[in-house]
Amino acid sequence: MAHEQLELTNDELLSTTRAVRKRLDFDRPMDMDVIKECMELAVQAPTGSNSQAWQFVFVTDEAKRQKIGDFYRQAFSIYKDMPMAIHKLHMESGDKSLTDSQTRSASSADYLGENMGRAPVLFIPCIAGRTDNEEGMNVLSQTATLGSIIPAAWNFMLAARARGIGSAWTTLHLMHEKEIAELIGIPYDEYTQVALIPLAYTKGTNFKPAYRPPVETVMHVNEW
Repeated sequence: MAHEQLELTNDELLSTTRAVRKRLDFDRPMDMDVIKECMELAVQAPTGSNSQAWQFVFVTDEAKRQKIGDFYRQAFSIYKDMPMAIHKLHMESGDKSLTDSQTRSASSADYLGENMGRAPVLFIPCIAGRTDNEEGMNVLSQTATLGSIIPAAWNFMLAARARGIGSAWTTLHLMHEKEIAELIGIPYDEYTQVALIPLAYTKGTNFKPAYRPPVETVMHVNEW
């Protein structure tokens, strides 16, 4: 039976599927029926050469989630000191709306850094091959590979949002990709993990579009 969906227009769904961190309800259980329902939409995404070389891992075991959360916490402590960390990026832009947005996002990222393992479900999309060490890998093959898994994961996140489930795309766990692969049995030499996505019902379902600079600042027509 289909799970109840929020009354969102297509545009509302696309503009309010936020990276949810502080509003994830870690105490509300989630059954695999709704996960499978979102998966049915995830696998409708396009892939390069119609390869469909994807695998999707969902971790619900509490001990494994806690261990992955520990790895994420360690990685986040390193990330915070990096130049591209959300705590530093754009802070010298002079755009107050942008810096205020970054400050709020940094606070919520800190929260998730401490609480990743509490999410009732951790979602790890994977794609066949290793983009970091395959002989002959180049921009074309890298983008084709990642372009064959990211749309599917985003399809899942949109479907989850429509059902009152929050998510956040994160990648810091990849500092410990091999250890996590061993923990949950992902064949590391054969599959690349591309994200670690916490899933939980949200505390409230009303989300707003985020602040973004005018599209004219990033949009080019016919020439740069």
